[in-house]
Amino acid sequence: MKNPLARIPDFGQSIWLDYIRRSFTKGGELKKLIDEDGLRGVTSNPAIFEEAIAHSNDYDDTLAELSHQNLSPEEAFLKIAIEDVQTAADLFKGVYEETDGLDGYVSLEVSPGLALDTERSIKEARSSWETLDRKNVMIKIPGTEPGLPAIKQLISEGININVTLLFGLERYRAVAETYVDGLEERAAKGLPVDKVASVASFFLSRIDTMIDPMLDKIAQDDPEKANAAKKLKGKIAIASARDAYAIYKEVFGSERFKALQAKGAKPQRLLWASTSVKNKDYLELMYIEALIGPDTVNTLPKDTLNAYRENGNPASRLEEGLEEARYELYMLEDVVGIRLLDVTKKLEEEGIQKFVKPFDSLMKVIGEKSKQVSQ
Repeated sequence: MKNPLARIPDFGQSIWLDYIRRSFTKGGELKKLIDEDGLRGVTSNPAIFEEAIAHSNDYDDTLAELSHQNLSPEEAFLKIAIEDVQTAADLFKGVYEETDGLDGYVSLEVSPGLALDTERSIKEARSSWETLDRKNVMIKIPGTEPGLPAIKQLISEGININVTLLFGLERYRAVAETYVDGLEERAAKGLPVDKVASVASFFLSRIDTMIDPMLDKIAQDDPEKANAAKKLKGKIAIASARDAYAIYKEVFGSERFKALQAKGAKPQRLLWASTSVKNKDYLELMYIEALIGPDTVNTLPKDTLNAYRENGNPASRLEEGLEEARYELYMLEDVVGIRLLDVTKKLEEEGIQKFVKPFDSLMKVIGEKSKQVSQ
């Protein structure tokens, strides 16, 4: 009997892990998750690498070697990250082949400071893609407005992209359309589109984390809106995700995409990110249980993944309650008076900073550790 985690793919969803560390990839733990739990991919970000390098000795030998090469901390980090991603990607090679390129991916992010720089994002993504030299990797590009032309260009070049930091429905639709644009540009040049893969990472818990205190204040200050505000607490992230999935079905069920699909193109799947609850009053697995459904990915932090293995109850629930979700989004804006677009714009701005800060800290850690291990 498969455990709850290993049963999620039965409902059409792939589980990826939001975690990477050298001892984890090389010590057999990742392979065990692939073999026993049906894990189908890994995502990484600067905060994950900062945790791994700052709080372990996994990288001391490598840093000692690199310290003699006169590299900047950023160059040293990229070498470390490339090696970790390559090692993980090699472990997922079987998954990649068995799923015909649907899964088996490991993601590496471009430097967070490039989130608003189109040309430098393209340049770094190309460089990392070439250096990684693996078919089953994805380059993470934030889905900011300057990120959209970078995404289109890179997709047209056949580079797999994980579009990250998505919070809003309008921006998600733009990202999905941009992916189709990139494939069309590639097809127009007579290049194959069947090997290009992409996911759109829609962030969940941060939406509720920002909106819930706003709802609390309205409930406290405005008796007329209090009841509606209370009912919406903890509901908006999942409501947004359900509506995003409806957009996904619309874009990738269109005649426009079907023409690409006839040439072997894959839809850009929605990936649920930021899936660990921040509010301890909420059920630990609520962002996983509510959003299991076909043609999606969920990337889980290690603790959440372990919790789901023990306590999960998988079933296809993503398409349940779409009308209710849309009603909740209507209530938020038209009754309670919170404009979701303003919230998601602020979340995007904060999200960039939440990756820049650990990246800056990581550069400092690498610089300090390099000096220590080279003495």
